[in-house]
Amino acid sequence: MLSNDDIKKNLGFAAADYVSSGMTIGAGTGTTAYWFLQALGEKVKQGLDVVAVPTSTATANLLIENNVPLKTLNEVDKIDLVLDGADEIDPAFRLIKGGGGAHLQEKMVAAAADRMIVLADASKLVSQLGRFPLPVEVVPFGYRQVQQKIAKTYGIDVTVREKFGAPFISDHGHYILDCHFGTIADPLNLHAWLNQIPGVVENGLFLQYATATLIGYPDGNIIFTPNPQR
Repeated sequence: MLSNDDIKKNLGFAAADYVSSGMTIGAGTGTTAYWFLQALGEKVKQGLDVVAVPTSTATANLLIENNVPLKTLNEVDKIDLVLDGADEIDPAFRLIKGGGGAHLQEKMVAAAADRMIVLADASKLVSQLGRFPLPVEVVPFGYRQVQQKIAKTYGIDVTVREKFGAPFISDHGHYILDCHFGTIADPLNLHAWLNQIPGVVENGLFLQYATATLIGYPDGNIIFTPNPQR
């Protein structure tokens, strides 16, 4: 049986096979995306002609290290394919993302793409979203008001994400609130409600983006499943 790290490595290298020359791709952020970027770099060395749009500063640095040509989202008209991970995936191909703190950029890149393949190990498959704390990116000014509103409305714990004993700062200078719902009964309405709160920049619900999943299992199997609704 494969370790979790080995599953992610296998996934990353399998995902690179879905990229072909001439594509503009969205390059995800996170531990699984890391291996995809390593594999992509190998293919570029072998002559693959692609341009990648990174979803975070960390991903941009990895693309540079692997000599993969990159552009910003402002420099492209559209994206052919996004390959990115997820923290949870439900049977309707809805996602929770943002464990790495990059869901704002990840969602903007996904929204500009024709297709999105979500890479994940089988532990990320859930019957209902919400066990993983939902990230909500907020401006630092008045963040406690947003935190209190979400906590009071839903009766849940809402914590400020920290790093090295201080608030985690996103690439755009924002804080992230981790909302411990446990279960999310109505993701669509929650998404809309969260994003209308003044001070909320974006939340980690990705509801209509995934066109397929690529799931890795401990036995080494990797299964590609298209979203029948996309």
